[in-house]
Amino acid sequence: MADQPAPGQAVIEDERTIRRATTAATLGNVAEWYDFGIYSYLAAVALDRVFFPDAGDWSTVFTLGTFAAAFLARPFGGFILGPLGDRIGRTKVLAATVLLMAVATVLLGLVPSYGTIGIAAPLIVLFIRMLQGFSAGGEYTGALTLVAEYAPDRRRGFFGSWLEFGTLVGYTLGAGVCAILIAVLPEDDLLTWGWRIPFMLALPVGVVGIYLRIRLEETPAFRQLMDRSPAMATMSLRRVFQILLTHYRSASLIAAGLVVAWNVTNYVLTNYVPTYLTGTLPDHGHHGTSEAMSTTLQVAVMLVMLSVVVLLGRLSDRIGRKPILVTGSVALVLLGLPSVWLLQSGLAGQIAGLLIMGFALVCFAAVTPSTLPSLFPTFIRYGSLAIIFNVFVSAVAGTAPTVIGVGVTATGNLDWPGYYLIGAGVIGLISTLFLREPAGAPLAGAAPLASSADLPPPKLSDTGVPLENPFPRRTS
Repeated sequence: MADQPAPGQAVIEDERTIRRATTAATLGNVAEWYDFGIYSYLAAVALDRVFFPDAGDWSTVFTLGTFAAAFLARPFGGFILGPLGDRIGRTKVLAATVLLMAVATVLLGLVPSYGTIGIAAPLIVLFIRMLQGFSAGGEYTGALTLVAEYAPDRRRGFFGSWLEFGTLVGYTLGAGVCAILIAVLPEDDLLTWGWRIPFMLALPVGVVGIYLRIRLEETPAFRQLMDRSPAMATMSLRRVFQILLTHYRSASLIAAGLVVAWNVTNYVLTNYVPTYLTGTLPDHGHHGTSEAMSTTLQVAVMLVMLSVVVLLGRLSDRIGRKPILVTGSVALVLLGLPSVWLLQSGLAGQIAGLLIMGFALVCFAAVTPSTLPSLFPTFIRYGSLAIIFNVFVSAVAGTAPTVIGVGVTATGNLDWPGYYLIGAGVIGLISTLFLREPAGAPLAGAAPLASSADLPPPKLSDTGVPLENPFPRRTS
């Protein structure tokens, strides 16, 4: 059932076009995940008191629950935007996702407080978070599809890792802006108007992402598909599901497992741990941290991850994706619970625990963006990844902070984050063992892809004119 590429020599894509596409996807991802992440950094610092001031001990849980509500909408975004990207093209859908996220985030910064309009305030926040979730449902899988389909086969790990570099920059930018506000503003000013500033900054960041994406042409793999089989553009969502369930069950399970392992680790570290350090530990008699210190630690761990994520992506092109995925999975199984114990043991332990979690996360973040697209052919790649990614992120990973928060609050057991990390590691390890190594291979349904930078320089005449065309075949 896979769409097979036409026989012939490899497609050669211009190196500058590859880098421009990667930059557009990466910067758009910065905008998307800056917008999506700032809510979690302000949740336990300001938003719980702005929108849930009368909830007492449960205000943080309600705030995290509103964060989790976005994941209820993510599958709907995946179901609609993913297959649409397989029909009308990747770039059009990706420009729309950045636009929708930027508008929703700015609106979130304009919502009046609970003290001004009462229960309508958290209800409006809930609706806007669901709009953000809908946008996120088409964003990340579309961006990794775009980068994977532009990246040369021998360097797909390197280019794919830049996408997660953009995600980390977005989260770090959001955390950094929040940390500055927390440090310089008095608490009253932060609760009155200061918390709105990070949301307002989403507009210029989003405009840059939109501009870069609308200037891109479609990927080589998608152009090949449209040249061979233009009728694929009319495929229904029902047909996508039929193909997945009939012909790609194993690939779907592997993808689901990697998504769960990767994103449980991500959301525990980036969304639950700040609340754990600033609220949960002090409430249970342990040494926590201030809001400013917690955010500073998060930024520091993100910077460490930023310094190695692209190096790991490049390494995966040499040694394969599987060794790095196995390393991250084993780290979660063996060190997930000890890393949580370290968080309970003071500042030095908190730094060590965060670094352990960050190490496991960066192993997945560096290579999964180049691994997932290899599991599906071009004609259902975007739709398949959008459906699988968002269903399992929403059902398992995105709800992890809320479930952990409820578990800790209801039982008093502070080890719940460690249990989640161990479970994620087991799932990641099993999925990786069944994965066929994709490093260096062409994507399913596409011709082998190389970059003009991989070609030897053409021979020149005595006057310096090239004697041969360095682009032997390129789809239009």
